[in-house]
Amino acid sequence: MTMFDLTPLYRSTVGYDRLARMLNEASSFEAPSYPPYNIERIADDEYRITMAVAGFAPEDITVEVKGNALSVTGKKAEKTESKGEYLHQGIASRAFERRFQLADHVQVNGAGLENGLLHITLKREVPEALKPRTIPVNGVEAAPKVIEARKAA
Repeated sequence: MTMFDLTPLYRSTVGYDRLARMLNEASSFEAPSYPPYNIERIADDEYRITMAVAGFAPEDITVEVKGNALSVTGKKAEKTESKGEYLHQGIASRAFERRFQLADHVQVNGAGLENGLLHITLKREVPEALKPRTIPVNGVEAAPKVIEARKAA
């Protein structure tokens, strides 16, 4: 197991203790491998999680957000008796629970099941109050700088 020494981080930052705790928790457990999934960036602030959930119906899957944790749970309905016997049963239909830790201000926009793939769309929406802003010094706003365009001689 790899241990991170985050002491240098604490010397020059404030409020990153939560990040250090998340790194330690992430390195201390082994994530399950079922069902397989992809995480992709669609745009600067848009993401999509795609999970392979073949054999599950929309009513068998629960997508839940609590705070900054996204939880996807799949539980199949009771099996109906098959007319024949399986010679090989390779399609997994076991129950699962997969958890994802979301960054601050990441919202789940929706989920859809298509061709055995569950797509969960996410978007980072930073509140206006947290976006960068210019603070005037002594009440005087800095004048915008103008660059003159001149033709080359």
